[in-house]
Amino acid sequence: MRCTTSQEKKERFLSSPHFAVAGASQDQSRRASKILGWYRNKHMDVIPVHPKAKDLDGLRAVPSIANLPSPSTTALSIATMPPVTLTLLQQARTLSIPSIWIQPGAADQRVIDYIKSNDLSDRVIYGGPCILSEGDGIVHGQWFDEIYDGQF
Repeated sequence: MRCTTSQEKKERFLSSPHFAVAGASQDQSRRASKILGWYRNKHMDVIPVHPKAKDLDGLRAVPSIANLPSPSTTALSIATMPPVTLTLLQQARTLSIPSIWIQPGAADQRVIDYIKSNDLSDRVIYGGPCILSEGDGIVHGQWFDEIYDGQF
């Protein structure tokens, strides 16, 4: 398996055709709810994952990542407590979710150990900044590259 840089993982994550956010709620002050709004503002195809809510921020929610319409082409943002994050990672591995961004505070040593012991390091972003801090720059860079495709 080839070593993937953090930047490559982030670019691959944001080039996904579909996105899901685990941890969003009706509370708009929560990080996951802000992340859900970030995707919506970018007109990205995003689905909130919530075990009880039927919809969040005007979007139909699914109770589990197992209920995503196309998990193998969906990038997953996780902003949950570490025990929930660990369960989501286990499910994501089984579902072949290709790219996962664990937001700050959602990972502990058990989560990190699981990532490393299950060969997930090439597709999981963790231990760094939130997508809200870096996402815009990556998306704009991808847009620029797509529009100008090596013309400079």
